[in-house]
Amino acid sequence: MNDESLRLELETEIASLEQEYESRSFTTMLSGKYDEDDAILAIHAGAGGTDSQDWAQMLQRMYIRWAESKGYEAEILDTTEGEEAGIKSVTIAINGKYAFGYLRSEKGVHRLVRLSPFDAAHRRHTSFALVEILPQVAMDSPEIQIDPSELKIDVYRSSGAGGQNVQKNATAIRITHLPSGLVVTCQNERSQTQNREFAMRVLRARLLEIQQVEKDEEIAVLKGDYTKAEWGSQIRSYVLHPYQMVKDHRTNHEVGNAQSVLDGNLDSLMEAYLRQEN
Repeated sequence: MNDESLRLELETEIASLEQEYESRSFTTMLSGKYDEDDAILAIHAGAGGTDSQDWAQMLQRMYIRWAESKGYEAEILDTTEGEEAGIKSVTIAINGKYAFGYLRSEKGVHRLVRLSPFDAAHRRHTSFALVEILPQVAMDSPEIQIDPSELKIDVYRSSGAGGQNVQKNATAIRITHLPSGLVVTCQNERSQTQNREFAMRVLRARLLEIQQVEKDEEIAVLKGDYTKAEWGSQIRSYVLHPYQMVKDHRTNHEVGNAQSVLDGNLDSLMEAYLRQEN
C-alpha cells in the first residue's frame, strides 16, 4: 500500500470517528427527564389571518419532513382547517427516541416574512404561529392521575373536506377535563377506541405541562424572578423576502437557505439551541 492510499484511508477513518464523537457528545446533552420520550407537537396560527393559517400549514409540513428524515413516525391526531387556506391548528404525535429532546428547542412563536400569495397587490406580510411541544406520558405514569369521573366525553362525526372521505360514523372524540377545563379532541380517520386513546394521551401531556409550569412558577416566585409566560416575542424568524434567511433569536444562529429549513433541515438550529442550553 503506497503512502497516498494510506493517507486517504486514515483521513476517511478520522472523519468517521469525528462524526461519531460529535453524535455521541450531542446525545449526552439530551439527558433531560423526558428527552428520550415521544413528543406531541401542536401548531396554532396567530395574527395575520389567511397568511398565518398558511404559515401554520407550512410549519406542519416542515416538522413532518424533519421527522421523516430522522426515521420518526409522525401522525396527525387533530386538525382545524382554515376558512380559505392553511390550518388554524394541528396536533401531531411524533414517535421516536429523543423526539422530545430535539423538539423542545422548537417551543415558542415562529415568524414568517414574505410576499403574500393571498394579497392581490403582492405586498410583504408578516405572519406568526405558536408551536407547542409536549412529552408523551406513559399511561401508567404515576405523575399524572386522572379520575374517570372528572372527564366529560363526547363522540361526534369527524369534519372533513367532503366527498367520499367524510367520516359517516361518529368516531371523533372530545374529552373535557372538568377540574382544569382542558379540552382535547382527536378526529383522525380511525376507530372511536383509537381516537379516545390518542385524546387521552394528549390530555395527559397537557396536564403534565400545567403541573410543570406551576412548579417552575413557584420556584421563580421564591427566587424573585417570576414573569408571566405569554405569547411574547418570536424565538425564530424565517425571511423569504427581500432576502432569504432563518435566524434563531435565542442563539443568533443563522441559516442562509430558508427553503432548506422549510424542507425539514432543522438540525443545525436545534443543535445550536441545545448546545447553548448546556
